[in-house]
Amino acid sequence: MEIKMKKTVFEGVATALITPLDENGVDYELFGKLIDWQIESGVDALVACGTTGESSTLTDEEHRKAIKFAVERTAGRVPVIAGTGSNDTDYALDLTKFACEAGADAMLVVTPYYNKATQNGLIKMFSDIADASTKPLILYNVPSRTGVNIAPKTCAVLSEHENIAAIKEASGNISQIAEVAALVRGKMDVYSGNDDQILPVLSLGGKGVISVLSNVMPKETSEICRRFFSGDVKGSAELQLDLLPLINALFCEVNPIPVKAAMSKMGFCKNFLRLPLTPMESDNAEKLYAIMKSHGIIA
Repeated sequence: MEIKMKKTVFEGVATALITPLDENGVDYELFGKLIDWQIESGVDALVACGTTGESSTLTDEEHRKAIKFAVERTAGRVPVIAGTGSNDTDYALDLTKFACEAGADAMLVVTPYYNKATQNGLIKMFSDIADASTKPLILYNVPSRTGVNIAPKTCAVLSEHENIAAIKEASGNISQIAEVAALVRGKMDVYSGNDDQILPVLSLGGKGVISVLSNVMPKETSEICRRFFSGDVKGSAELQLDLLPLINALFCEVNPIPVKAAMSKMGFCKNFLRLPLTPMESDNAEKLYAIMKSHGIIA
């Protein structure tokens, strides 16, 4: 039986953008500077208001304004993926409708956190949001943060929905990701949600990565994918492994604490996070800065 292929949202690297914040709210001047630099550096898509963008502590007004700003600033140069997930399905539906009207190209919808859900609950929730959306959905599986895992068989069910285009797989379980890829083949794209697993996921047929690392090194992160897609698997692997110390440093504390510290050194934000997140511990920060210096990112 012929499988009807869905349109791929992006291939390569989508940066899970930080949201530059200070005591007064979102710094849109720096946010615009970051968006322009990312696009000029060759990333393939941008994610606004995802986990890395501190979506859980943005006010509703900030969340909507930041999505709208990202769409307008990007101006069609690359796809903009809006983080519209919530543990309140009605709110996720409303935010998804807003992002569609604002011009976002796709939605990134995380599994419900704290209240969690059964697999049947996940199917119902994602299906309802997909029904309400005029743009494709990318499911977001990150059980370490939400306490709930999208099982491979659940992915297979959801892949039948015409408006569910992909999954960002951040379970870290490469065996599970392989099973997902096998079950949804041709019906849903798979993206790595972990920067240390870009190449492994690509080798399973993945389309790319939704990346934290690319905030800091967009060209190099994109190059991992480009080398792989051009057939230079060895070169892709070498770059993946070369960047592993930096990746580990960017996740030695809860994301986005380290990447905010890194980006503040690069002039793209203040080292400001909303509680309960606090700035990076000094010992860890010094190690991160030393690795950044070794890559020539900062002087």
